[in-house]
Amino acid sequence: MADLATTDTAPVDPANWTCPAPLRDQPVVVMGHGGGGALSAELIEQVFAPAYGNPTLAALTDSAVLGLGGTRLAFSTDSYVVRPLFFPGGSLGDLAVNGTVNDLAMSGARPTHLSAAFILEEGVELAVVERVARALGDAARAAGVTIATGDTKVVESGHGDGVYVTTAGVGLVPEGVDIRPQRARPGDAVLVSGPIGQHGVAVLSVRDGLEFGVEITSDTAPLADLVAAMLAVTPDLHVLRDPTRGGLGASLNEIARASGTGVRLRERAVPVPDEVANACGFLGLDPLYVANEGRLVAFVPPEHAEAVLAAMRAHPQGTGAALIGECVAEHPGMVVVATGLGGTRVLDLPLGEQLPRIC
Repeated sequence: MADLATTDTAPVDPANWTCPAPLRDQPVVVMGHGGGGALSAELIEQVFAPAYGNPTLAALTDSAVLGLGGTRLAFSTDSYVVRPLFFPGGSLGDLAVNGTVNDLAMSGARPTHLSAAFILEEGVELAVVERVARALGDAARAAGVTIATGDTKVVESGHGDGVYVTTAGVGLVPEGVDIRPQRARPGDAVLVSGPIGQHGVAVLSVRDGLEFGVEITSDTAPLADLVAAMLAVTPDLHVLRDPTRGGLGASLNEIARASGTGVRLRERAVPVPDEVANACGFLGLDPLYVANEGRLVAFVPPEHAEAVLAAMRAHPQGTGAALIGECVAEHPGMVVVATGLGGTRVLDLPLGEQLPRIC
């Protein structure tokens, strides 16, 4: 294992890095409700879906596909509350662009325009705000999108955490493209675009003052060009998902449950960098549940899997792409992992999130 030490003399308590496991009938909001796991799903299903209920929302995809004036638009919104604001390989500004751009791309859309709303805490240095804004603008230009509108609000000191950002975005969905979790079918190949777990561990390393012997940088990146390269092989991609909160494990569970199929994952086929595996092993984390911000998982018809995988590997954002499993008729709604020791285990939807405030 790489040399590991803290940069502070105070002892580090690993228990502080995980959300507590609250009772499922909690009368108040807990951190786990924002973690992308079972508690998040319950919050949406029991509070927000009944309040907003409509057929468009019912699909519960990362971006909604809307038919407007003969054009198909993808529309998405997301809020970013990462702590700290700056981390190896990225910042709050990068995430605010790449996260929404990627949610649009997971519907097959070509993102075009974003809005950006800043909530600033009284007392935050203007130099910090400017640094976040410049990172956001640079990321938008790199992703080929325009920041078309925005808003700014200020809250009293002690009622925020420096800077929060909300972005919403729209994009155009090509003719004949229908990408959603309900389309997963037995026989589909499950592909991932590259090594997992880097973003979550990168944020943790600076949040808790840890050193892992080597610097682990976030994978934050826009994925629309990669998706376009995949669609150029075939428009018949069944499912795309960017495994952010809750990691690859949460995304696969959501797809399995939405489609009523099973997923069989080969643990040794999942690309996990050695430094991420070492850090997770020390901290007691499962890299399958650690957040990513520049990776996607794809469910692809078997007849197109080899060609799509080759197109992914030929793209800068997919050089580490791998075939990691398949969709199956057995154990519908469940994800089962074939371990390196020849056994199997169930990869369940996490209750909350191992690392809160990660995006």
